Amino acid sequence: AGKDQEDVVVPTSGGRYDVHLKRRQRVAVYWEEEVSEVRRCTWFYKGDKDNKYIPYSESFSEELEEAYMIAVTLDEWKKKLESPSREVIILHNPKLMVHYHPVASSDDWVSTPTEQGRPRTVKRGVENIAVEIPNGEPLQIDHLVFVVHGIGPACDIRFRSIVQCVNDFRNVSLSMLQAHFRKAQEQQQVGRVEFLPVNWHSSLHSTGVDVDLERITLPSINRLRHFINDTILDVFFYNSSTYCQTIVDTVASEMNRLHQLFMQRNPLFKGGVSIAGHSLGSLILFDLLTNQKADPEEEEEEHSAQGSRTTSSTGGIEGVKEILKKLELSEYCDVFEKEKMDRQALFLCTENNLKEMGIPLGPRMKILHYISSKAATQVCFLHSSCSSHHTPSLPHKDPFVDVGLGQVSANYPQLNYKPTIFFAFGSPIGMFLTVRGVKRIDPNYSLPTCKGFFNIFHPFDPVAYRIEPMIVPDVEFEPMLLPHHKGRKRMHLELKEGLTRMSVDLKNNLLGSLRVAWQSFTRAPVPALEAASTEAEAEAETGTEKQPDTKPEEPPPAAVKEEAPLINVGRLNRGNRIDYVLQEKPIESFNEYLFALQGHLCYWESEDTVLLVLKEIYQTQGITLDQPLQGSQ
Repeated sequence: AGKDQEDVVVPTSGGRYDVHLKRRQRVAVYWEEEVSEVRRCTWFYKGDKDNKYIPYSESFSEELEEAYMIAVTLDEWKKKLESPSREVIILHNPKLMVHYHPVASSDDWVSTPTEQGRPRTVKRGVENIAVEIPNGEPLQIDHLVFVVHGIGPACDIRFRSIVQCVNDFRNVSLSMLQAHFRKAQEQQQVGRVEFLPVNWHSSLHSTGVDVDLERITLPSINRLRHFINDTILDVFFYNSSTYCQTIVDTVASEMNRLHQLFMQRNPLFKGGVSIAGHSLGSLILFDLLTNQKADPEEEEEEHSAQGSRTTSSTGGIEGVKEILKKLELSEYCDVFEKEKMDRQALFLCTENNLKEMGIPLGPRMKILHYISSKAATQVCFLHSSCSSHHTPSLPHKDPFVDVGLGQVSANYPQLNYKPTIFFAFGSPIGMFLTVRGVKRIDPNYSLPTCKGFFNIFHPFDPVAYRIEPMIVPDVEFEPMLLPHHKGRKRMHLELKEGLTRMSVDLKNNLLGSLRVAWQSFTRAPVPALEAASTEAEAEAETGTEKQPDTKPEEPPPAAVKEEAPLINVGRLNRGNRIDYVLQEKPIESFNEYLFALQGHLCYWESEDTVLLVLKEIYQTQGITLDQPLQGSQ
């Protein structure tokens, strides 16, 4: 029993740390971190400038306790003790105990502790110490999210590590759960979401590449060059086949290791797993996910559903009729219907085939031009199983291009689980795909093992790019505006929108008044034309009078907002919108360039970002917010 007592390990901080009672040490479970000391506290001290009581070591606390008990028993006070650091503690009476700093004389060898200097307050026990002890995190874990960092070892403007930034993200999520999922918490439907950091930077830079870089780095502007070697070069490392393999292996193996360790420590966990990536980390995850292999059964269901959807929407004769109508060749619909020509067959047609069908030269040229232009511009993603026959390095005659187009040649590892949702923060995925030569993402494409995808960005983030225009290139539409976590839009955005609407209304009223004045000025004076002119004037006046009234009835911003969710952005996010933009703060709107860097590093403490993540995660479990937020597009 004594041995068991000595070896007791207590999980703390939501199970992310273990406290070894015998060794008095606190050890991180999921990541590498310096071991911290744990003290059983009975005696404390606090200086004038300290904002909290600091505990003495356990051994010295025992000495203080022994001296205190003797003083109480014998009623002999003014006891003087010397701490291990040669500081003096004087017990004047039970309510007055002080701690003096040692003041060394000119000769350190003969220095002795004195009572000079401003003393600290000494306290026994924890009574009347104003310390807010947190209640701790809910034991129930509903979902697990792995978070992958971007370039460099620092992840925010304060140069903090991914562990510290994810701690912030987790703390914000706990406060958002209390504020927006209170009913579900009271009904014990909601516990919390666990966020675990995934670090790949240290593994990459422990390969010896830093030593090689140091040899060739110029000695001038040393700090700037070191910063570039440690951060910016990560982008180039990822585009190198050697180091790309190291990075993807590290990310995948680390996420698999963390998942396995989490399941061992939480055997009753039945929730899903999602992944999130910031900056370059989101691109690494996207490339990993595009190279995952779906189960054969799911793949068959996917293809059959996709095939039926294609046939019903664009694959039949109706699709061909739409094309002919677009080319103003509707009179030839019967010919194509007679030949049982669907969209797929149309795109396989040659000039000889059309000639045999009796299509004249002019219409024939129009159809062939349409087919060739579509084939040239329709650079699409395909499911990995369909595209595995292609080699990314070779040019394709096929109008569809391999999903791995432009990706660095690497063996992408498989994950041991299927992510529920993929969240990208401040992501350059769209830019990298374009640079790789991908012009368009097929609307029918979805990630093989992950059906949810959200691209979240700050409007001033210089690294972030959109995804939706690559799926729907012919339609211009705004990204979804993330609502403020307290509801509504930020006041300065509402004011800006209101002023825009007001200026449009004033412009319309002014133009209408000028038009009426011009018509009355140019009115013909001939009596025979008076009746006609008055009728025309009446029509013009009613038209101009109605114009200001009818315009506000269909305000452009509101109309766009209502129609935005109805835009078909493909199946990359189950048919839902993908791009979500945060609302900038009032101070940020004064100068976009000044807050650009902060815009790229703001996601860790952004309540709006965290709330969207929680909302989408719990929506998969059928749990919604207490009240829907207003102000989103």
